[in-house]
Amino acid sequence: MRRRQTGPGVPGEENQYRINHQIRIAQILVIGPEGDKLGVMSPDEARSIAAEHGLDLVEVAPNAKPPVCRIMDFGKFRYEQAKKAASSKAAKVDLKELRLRPKTDDHDMETMVRKAKGFIAHGDRVRLVMRLRGREQSHAELWLDKMVEIINMFSDCASVAQPAKVEGKMITATIEPMSNAEKDKADKAAKAAEKADKPVEKADKPADKADKPAEKK
Repeated sequence: MRRRQTGPGVPGEENQYRINHQIRIAQILVIGPEGDKLGVMSPDEARSIAAEHGLDLVEVAPNAKPPVCRIMDFGKFRYEQAKKAASSKAAKVDLKELRLRPKTDDHDMETMVRKAKGFIAHGDRVRLVMRLRGREQSHAELWLDKMVEIINMFSDCASVAQPAKVEGKMITATIEPMSNAEKDKADKAAKAAEKADKPVEKADKPADKADKPAEKK
């Protein structure tokens, strides 16, 4: 069996198309540049019409009877397909989960925060899970406040996707990367706070005329 040819520069099995002279079926159903059906004809006739428009003849439904071909700008079509694939890949966000205990020591907490910030910088969401055991469950409100304190450690790089809440024997919260607008707002707030904390230097008062030594005559 003859191996199916691929349109130049189109990677992947799902993006393989036969174009122009690669199409050798006796009869094809042709769709025009505007999406209108031009009818069933030979590939030669279809290629002539495509040439008149300065476009390509592309087989888009090889398994149809007869196969369906469309007259289009194949280079532009490939570009749009690649753009959609890149957009879809960029839109995929992973959800990472970090588990902690109510009495996690400072060193372990710093490690967890650093790890979570790494996920945030990579564009991932982070779900924080605090598991409660025994008597800890009777003080859930106390540990809920603790979770809020932990969330505030990410105020410079993340926003809250799901606020801290009690779920059975655990307390959960989800944070996600800040939008550009949120980052700008956070930066302005940090600069304003830094400016407010900075001591104001008082200007030296000019010497009073009365304090000046008298001029000798």
